[in-house]
Amino acid sequence: MIAWARARSGLDVVALTKQFPAYEQWESGEKQPTFHQLENLARKTLTPFGFFFLNEPPEEKLPVPDFRTLGSRPVRRPSPNLLETIYSMQRRQEWMREYLTGLGAEPLEFINSATDRTDAITVARSIRETLGLADGWAREHATWETALVGLRRVIESAGVLVMVNGVVGNNTRRKLDPDEFRGFVLCDRLAPLIFVNGADFKSAQMFTLAHELAHLWLGKDGIFDLPELQPGQSETERHCNAIAAEVLVPEEELRRLWPAASRAVSPVKTVARNFKVSPLVASRRMLDAGMMSRDTYFQFLKNLSEDEARKAAMLKARGSGGDFYLTQEVRIGRRFGLAVAQAAREGTLLTRDAYRLTGLAGQTFERFTKGLSEGIGK
Repeated sequence: MIAWARARSGLDVVALTKQFPAYEQWESGEKQPTFHQLENLARKTLTPFGFFFLNEPPEEKLPVPDFRTLGSRPVRRPSPNLLETIYSMQRRQEWMREYLTGLGAEPLEFINSATDRTDAITVARSIRETLGLADGWAREHATWETALVGLRRVIESAGVLVMVNGVVGNNTRRKLDPDEFRGFVLCDRLAPLIFVNGADFKSAQMFTLAHELAHLWLGKDGIFDLPELQPGQSETERHCNAIAAEVLVPEEELRRLWPAASRAVSPVKTVARNFKVSPLVASRRMLDAGMMSRDTYFQFLKNLSEDEARKAAMLKARGSGGDFYLTQEVRIGRRFGLAVAQAAREGTLLTRDAYRLTGLAGQTFERFTKGLSEGIGK
């Protein structure tokens, strides 16, 4: 069980031996940890304490369908960080469903309104109409970054909970791994929820959002990784990718733009600037449309990833953590945060439960909810 806890946590023997000098002897069975040492090991490996007293490791299954691209790799054991994040989002969704039921809310008609056989262009058009995205909507934004924020806001306005976080709750020591998953979606007629891994490059997050929206229209829960923004092996993932691409960069509009864009110094930047998507999303769409070769795409992706990694390192070196309350608005979601604040004010939700649902407490919770009511982030 000790060896299983180590493997489950992703830590290696060297890392654990630094804190527990006798760790290798514990794992080999030569020695036994004390009760206090075992408690510390449970905290270090993010393992429920009682698990150490089981006769064999429990089988921890993902509570949502796994659409991640496995290929020839073995099935991956879900990390404690991923499992805890999904469970936390399920608790939020369950509360929101009960809250909306009490208000007499009507089910959302767009959930499960399409199938794998519905044409991608038809589904994309339905998504745009439901969100109120007119042709050329993104051009109203100055940059693709502000277009990303705008897209998140209109999705929430349509009745979807949207949460973007790169760590477990507010624990900056427990970072979510974008190589493990890029996002997941929990379908529900009243409280559908989209979660985007905020540790992923921001340039990929708009495509992830659109991909998760497609899952809602198909009525299918799922977790996915979208390596290089490529779909998984399932028909559902390929269909969701096609829908996402059409939502963000309609092929008809792209082909009208292409004669001029192809003559530009940087066709990718021209397409990205026109549709207010990141260069990553633009290149992905150009690949689909046959305007870019696979070799060129993957080389462009490699250069872009290295560039974003450098920028992220520079920001980290500057020590800029951004505005705490704006960060919470993204992590908790405006729609969910406002609902919790309203219920707490009305007394239908205990204060301690409001703290538990948001991960905030005391004056921090009060200031956050006050900021939401006053339009934080607008």
